[in-house]
Amino acid sequence: MTGEQLERKICAEICHSDGIKAREIAKRLDLDRNTVNRVLYASPLLKELCYTDKAYRWHGIIRQTRPHDGLFEFSGYYGTAAEFLALEEGEWLDRLTEGCQRIGRNLNDTRGLMHSFLDCRKQMLRLFGDLKDMLGDACMDWETAFEFRLKRGRHVRIYADALVITEDRVFSLEFKMKDIVDPDEVLQAAKYVPYLEIVFGPDYEVIPALVLTAAKDLFDFVPIGESGCILPVCSGDMLFNVFDEYLRFLSDTEDTQPDG
Repeated sequence: MTGEQLERKICAEICHSDGIKAREIAKRLDLDRNTVNRVLYASPLLKELCYTDKAYRWHGIIRQTRPHDGLFEFSGYYGTAAEFLALEEGEWLDRLTEGCQRIGRNLNDTRGLMHSFLDCRKQMLRLFGDLKDMLGDACMDWETAFEFRLKRGRHVRIYADALVITEDRVFSLEFKMKDIVDPDEVLQAAKYVPYLEIVFGPDYEVIPALVLTAAKDLFDFVPIGESGCILPVCSGDMLFNVFDEYLRFLSDTEDTQPDG
């Protein structure tokens, strides 16, 4: 079992409990208690996601059930799709910038950063407009998080531009105001997956995607470095296709249409 697999299993036990000791975690996972303690105290990520009380019981800050209580603590903005859509641009941007300051997000280069924030919002508005046309209100209780921040190590920060959380999937969306695929940006979009898998647990599939907001009519799958894996890349107007690729709501609709 790899270190990331251990972190994911241990974090899941903690985040599904109301307080659990290391020895109980070890018992449930059939692990040596020293192994559990080593992971708990050596992993910067688990030390950020979990804490102990006076009785040495471990607690998770983010619950691994919907709604994901605690996700707000790591996000510039967090809310359901319906709550996001109800906000005017200025109010949403104020909440996002206040949230970024709360989680320690660097807001230098304010002009360029605010422009990218608003571009991200524009694409997400389009996405949920498309999804609502196709799914109705079924997607309105999906959760959204913008500028999700994790601390992997002392000097390493992970920022996911936007997360969309359905019943059993987490879509991690990396937005770039470009129209050409950059292999380095593909790697950037994919690199958050192992950490998000720890945050959300084994009941969720994490799906990364790169969104090129200056492109049009683009939807494709591209290789992730030399890993042999692929990642969806799309333009903003085609982002709904990424969701359909994994949720299959369009094919279900087509299958139910009468013949002729």
